[in-house]
Amino acid sequence: MTKRHGYALLSTITALIVVLSAAIYVGFASDHGSGESSNNTLSGARAPHNSAAPASTGVWVGTWSASPVGGEPGTEITGMAGRSVRNVVHTTVGGTSARITLSNLYGQAPLTITHATIAVAAGNGTAEAAAETMRRLTFGGNTVVVVPAGQQVLSDTVAIRVPAYSDILVTTYSPTASGPVTYHPRARQTSYAAVGDRTEDVTGTAYTARTEYWRYLTALDVLSDEAQGTVVAFGDSLTDGVGSTENSNHRWPNLLSDRLRAASETDGDAPRYSVVNQGIGGNQVLADGLGRPAENQAGVSRFARDVLGRTNVKVVVVDLGINDILRNPHLADPNAVLNGLRTLVRQAHARGIKVVGATLMPFGGHRGYSTARENVRQAINAQIRAGHVYDTVVDFDKVVQDPYDPRRFRPEYDSGDHLHPSDKGYERMAAAFDLDSLKGSAPARL
Repeated sequence: MTKRHGYALLSTITALIVVLSAAIYVGFASDHGSGESSNNTLSGARAPHNSAAPASTGVWVGTWSASPVGGEPGTEITGMAGRSVRNVVHTTVGGTSARITLSNLYGQAPLTITHATIAVAAGNGTAEAAAETMRRLTFGGNTVVVVPAGQQVLSDTVAIRVPAYSDILVTTYSPTASGPVTYHPRARQTSYAAVGDRTEDVTGTAYTARTEYWRYLTALDVLSDEAQGTVVAFGDSLTDGVGSTENSNHRWPNLLSDRLRAASETDGDAPRYSVVNQGIGGNQVLADGLGRPAENQAGVSRFARDVLGRTNVKVVVVDLGINDILRNPHLADPNAVLNGLRTLVRQAHARGIKVVGATLMPFGGHRGYSTARENVRQAINAQIRAGHVYDTVVDFDKVVQDPYDPRRFRPEYDSGDHLHPSDKGYERMAAAFDLDSLKGSAPARL
């Protein structure tokens, strides 16, 4: 063997040893956590584990989501620069790994996130993380990510055991101004903010600012063996949960999730789905809000993003149309609303997604009520009940109406404004589902 060939062989063997050593270290770190602390780790905080996720069984499903609605008022110039945003979200199924989606849809400049974490909350109504659950998030292998204006980004997978029906803390820190903060108002859930980079603070004591907004965060997915797919609840404030008790997770999609889980524990044939909520207060089938991009985008405009873009969707429940009736300065055309709803169905069917449609609930006694508007609602409901719109129907109207005056809510189901349900009303809506109707796939042709 020549000296040159000997050096080449020695170099090859050395390189192989380095690769094998690195592989052994990565495997050890994946099983046990790195134990390394970041330069940003705060006093009193535990160092998060690495983001590398071990191989696992199960399927990816959505366990929580929220639609981006607009730019948060008061953040037009500085955004949330120099502050940590700790979103609190509630899961519908558990998993062994997780990933998040961050949105800068309404930002006017790139959003720079230099630090992001995920953890299980120590309890309800707290910014404190449960012991040993803090994990650092990465994006393409980096802890820093820049989200262009008008865009969104999906994180890398992180190994974390996410319990079903638990609060999860997703925290981001941005040091620079990005313009309007993309947010979801009226969350019915308290989230938090703190001054400085407090992303890895497990104590939560720095999070003195409270808000009913979700900021930047639009989805949490999990690798789960508890569900075979995702149900998307697509609607307006009646789906978003307005009128329900704050921090109680009493929106009808949460309660439908409760029913699905209970059924799966006793019935092997029950559908095994997670449920995510894509409701927006004031949303319409046909009309966008103001601005560029439009705030509170119409159902036909946002369906691709908020339903087709979600993870492993099997079924969508559509409850839209009441705001087209109430917010139209003229009398709404029921055929136009129905054609808009049929457009959603065609888009879903093109992806093999089954569509369950809800009848429009009463609003007698509300300030926007009129006999003419009631007639439009009845015309739309007649077509829905006749099977001319959706694959199958959940009759919300029938189960919440006052039997003595079907134009109004039954009193105990009314939150008091004669438009949004009470907690009992949301319970009745969730109970109206025939769970077997969620089984199966979309027909080849409606």
